[in-house]
Amino acid sequence: MSELSNLTIQKARTLLDSKELGAVELAKFYLENINDKNKELNVFLEVYDDVLKNAEEAQKVIDAGGAGELTGIPLAIKDNILIRGKKASSASKILENYRAIYTATAAQKLLDQNAIFLGRTNMDEFAMGGSTENSAFGVTKNPLDPTRVSGGSSGGSAASVAGNMALGALGSDTGGSVREPASFCGMVGLKPTYGSVSRYGLMAMGSSLDVIGPITKTVSDAEIIFNTIKGKDKMDSTSIDIENSKLKIENFKIGVPYHILDGDGIDADTKKNIEESVKKLKNLGYEIQDISLPNIDKALAVYYIVMPAEVSSNLARFDGIKYGLSVEGENLLEVYKKSRGEGFGSEARRRIILGTYILSAGYYDSYYGKAMQARKKISEEFKDAFGKVDAILTPTTPFPAWKIGEKKTPLENYLADVFTVAANIVGCPAISLPFGLSRTNNMPLGVQLMSSHSNENILFEIGKKFLNEN
Repeated sequence: MSELSNLTIQKARTLLDSKELGAVELAKFYLENINDKNKELNVFLEVYDDVLKNAEEAQKVIDAGGAGELTGIPLAIKDNILIRGKKASSASKILENYRAIYTATAAQKLLDQNAIFLGRTNMDEFAMGGSTENSAFGVTKNPLDPTRVSGGSSGGSAASVAGNMALGALGSDTGGSVREPASFCGMVGLKPTYGSVSRYGLMAMGSSLDVIGPITKTVSDAEIIFNTIKGKDKMDSTSIDIENSKLKIENFKIGVPYHILDGDGIDADTKKNIEESVKKLKNLGYEIQDISLPNIDKALAVYYIVMPAEVSSNLARFDGIKYGLSVEGENLLEVYKKSRGEGFGSEARRRIILGTYILSAGYYDSYYGKAMQARKKISEEFKDAFGKVDAILTPTTPFPAWKIGEKKTPLENYLADVFTVAANIVGCPAISLPFGLSRTNNMPLGVQLMSSHSNENILFEIGKKFLNEN
């Protein structure tokens, strides 16, 4: 069974369709890996009890010749994406025993193909963090070095794929939460165009920023999952249809905003890695241009105003009354205070308080209003840049995965998002590609490619060539 460790979704599809491998056998392989590794790594918060039953159903579909690209493929799902009847806690005590009463559209599209969800993966509470150190149920360790974080907030999803505990996984990305853990774990992570994947059934964090995306071993596998889950949904008014156009890939121009690499806090290995990735792209025939994004250095500040404001609004529903944790009090206000005080962890409370302050009458214009003006300006600059180049290259993160507990202040954690937040602010697609290792600690490094709205196909084409998948 050791040869199954090198499987991709594409390879598994070939083996399943040729009957060289059965869906039940494949599911058992991943269940055994989870059983062996999960106690140490804390990747899955729950392994579903219907995995083998669903694998048997998938095998019937394969035998009948009706298999889709993901039929019988074992996947993991982040703990903030709903499946009817299954627990979904967003890694928070306030929703510890909540069972979903409906299924997220993205999850349903995978279930419609008889993909097999193995279980729900750990994350930072309500997707607030970049390390899973903010989970109410303990940190997820990096399978490549268990002393280090797996990234976040979709850390469990990335670790599940990197640790051969799933063939692919769904995560959510609000400011880098798919791309950063993918980079830390040496995987591919796609943040699609805002609205291209329905948010129906995704627990909202930042409604103008959130998007569901895949974490996989290859770009081709990410493309397969994205093409399955994308599309307009009547249950999400912000959702859109994407029609991929045919590409002339030999003429692609890739922009590099070299000026942002001069900032503080960027690891020397990360800077060197970008130089190496540029060299490889040139050798592949791409034209590299130095581009300017004058206000991209404001993106992190904009994000940490807009996002907490939306968090404050979205998490107001968790009040101990309708569902989730409810702590008794002498009056309604006390129930609210006790339920939210005991149910939310420190990072969630921090962002709720910050967001409520930002939205308050005396400060709304000073903070939120100005942040939205800056967001518009940054979006205009990206639009101008994409008029000159087809894709933009940056590091995914300014440094590799850190030691668990190493970063002592929230600000140190927030700085990990410096390269990823812009794509969420603008709404454009972005992909993290594994490339290179840190010379300091031998951990994976990632490079990020961004393209204009609805042009995921550009990212797939460049990414497959870059990772030698073609």
